[in-house]
Amino acid sequence: MRRPLPDQGTDWSALKAQMLDFAGADVRWREGKTAVYVFNAGADVEQVQKEAYALFMSENGLGPAAFPSLKRMEEEVVGFGLGLLHGDDEANGVITSGGTDSITMALKAARDFARIDRGVKGPLNIVLPRSAHPAFDKACAVMEIEVRRTPLKDLLADPAAMGAAADASTVMIVGSAPCFPYGLIDPIEALSDLAVARGLWLHVDACVGGYLAPFVRMNGGDVPAFDFELAGVHSISADLHKYGYAAKGASTVFFRGAALRQRLTFDFRDWPGGRMVTPTLAGTRPGGAIAAAWAVMNHLGVEGYRAKQGLVTQARETIEAGVKALGFTVLGRPQLGLIAFTRDDIDCAAIWAKLRERGWFTGMVTEPRGLQLMLSPIHAEVAETYLADLAWAVEAVRGGDKVEAEPARYS
Repeated sequence: MRRPLPDQGTDWSALKAQMLDFAGADVRWREGKTAVYVFNAGADVEQVQKEAYALFMSENGLGPAAFPSLKRMEEEVVGFGLGLLHGDDEANGVITSGGTDSITMALKAARDFARIDRGVKGPLNIVLPRSAHPAFDKACAVMEIEVRRTPLKDLLADPAAMGAAADASTVMIVGSAPCFPYGLIDPIEALSDLAVARGLWLHVDACVGGYLAPFVRMNGGDVPAFDFELAGVHSISADLHKYGYAAKGASTVFFRGAALRQRLTFDFRDWPGGRMVTPTLAGTRPGGAIAAAWAVMNHLGVEGYRAKQGLVTQARETIEAGVKALGFTVLGRPQLGLIAFTRDDIDCAAIWAKLRERGWFTGMVTEPRGLQLMLSPIHAEVAETYLADLAWAVEAVRGGDKVEAEPARYS
């Protein structure tokens, strides 16, 4: 039954207690029980997030003239990201509200570039592998762009299939670093070669890996080229609120040069309220998200990120070895913080549901049916606990324990 707005207000102490009571059934992410939705870098980072966000929670990044502080912080955050992703002096970007916003604005820029700079007429299309994030489909639905998804080869994008699907009306091809379902980095170098040879706009969806892969590489990890060091990469999306450990919602979208970035901006002049200029899908740009991203990145620095991302790698390696010992097959060769694994003899959805009884809330994949973990630094502390509970869940399901249906996925 719908609850009406109360006639009288309630004091904050009572409301806070009520809200904490509401949260009693939420997953215990601070204990490392969540391997999706939350990126837990520790209590120190959480404190920086909260205090920095609160300092600028009322400010609006839509008005840089009114709030030059936010403009300065955004420019510095964008500079940090470009430095990590091999952006040269011509490269640029903006902070957005999240990965979907970054992807939508990159596609908007690519569409306008195709129309205005390349002179493409008629219906447009985008070519992407089956594993690419549905945010591209959402953006295409808004802009009425045809989506051409191509089959995978060994769970990765197939450049040959994508090249065959692309034509003169293709505004963008897409590779992921890594893809969300499997945590695998597509062959971006081959896609870059395709983009250069055919004059195609290549977008790299590094929403998951953009602020993780550079530090894994610094720590000695084998991470292939995926960013602006490849000539065919035109734009990159990278989420600050994932492995950048910023407060939600904050992402970045980057462009190789000014001509590409120019097509990002929405600029409307014919309005009694004056000129409206915005680089993101939303008008209002929460100052707290910009401030928290700036504060966390400066708080951690290269040394701090290398340490945090080293813990992520450690957790992944521990869990990868552990699940293999339990009879699971790891999908592909994960190199970052996301791992997916499966087995044929037991229903993985039933194992997922059984793990919920011990407080775990993780991801799943459906092709093939399997379990998926997106790991944070805290998981280095609880990896062995997860493996023990996974072993328990496998035996429970094998023994015929009743379980609930698999969950819906919102990501």
